[in-house]
Amino acid sequence: SPNAERHLNLKVHPVRPWESFEVGRYRVTAFPANHAPGLGAMLYAVETNERMIFYGTDTAVLFEQTWQVFRERKMRFDVVILDHTYGPKQPGSDHLSATEVAEHTRRMRLEGLLDAKARVFATHIAHEGNPPHEELEAFAQEHDYEVAYDGLVLRI
Repeated sequence: SPNAERHLNLKVHPVRPWESFEVGRYRVTAFPANHAPGLGAMLYAVETNERMIFYGTDTAVLFEQTWQVFRERKMRFDVVILDHTYGPKQPGSDHLSATEVAEHTRRMRLEGLLDAKARVFATHIAHEGNPPHEELEAFAQEHDYEVAYDGLVLRI
C-alpha cells in the first residue's frame, strides 16, 4: 500500500518469474522458487562486471524451466548459493537435501553453468538429518560444494 511504502521509506516493484531488471549497477533475473506455491517466492541471479551469482535458497529442486532459462540465456555462475535444509539421508521435499545439492552442483558443472573456478555453497541448514559441521563439510567436499557459515565473507 502507498501508506506502508511511505512509512517504510521504500517502493515496492512487483517482479515476475524470468523477468530481468536493473538495480543500480546490478542486473537481476528472477526465477520461481519451488516453495510456497501461490505466494510468489523467488530465486535470483545477480550479475555485474562480468560476475554472476545465483541465490537459490528456500526452495526444493529447481524447476526444469529454470534449467532451460539458465542454458538459453547462457548464464555462467561464479558463485551459487543453494538451500540445504535436509541432511544426506533425508529426502528433500519443500527444501533441498544434501543429496539434491550434490546433484544440482554436478548438473551445473556438466551443463557448463559454472565458471571453472566457481564455488557452490550450501546454506539454510537445519537440524533435519544434517550431521555435525565437520561431517557435513566432509560430505560437501566429496560432492564438490562447500558449507556456508555465519560470518562468511566472499570476494567475487
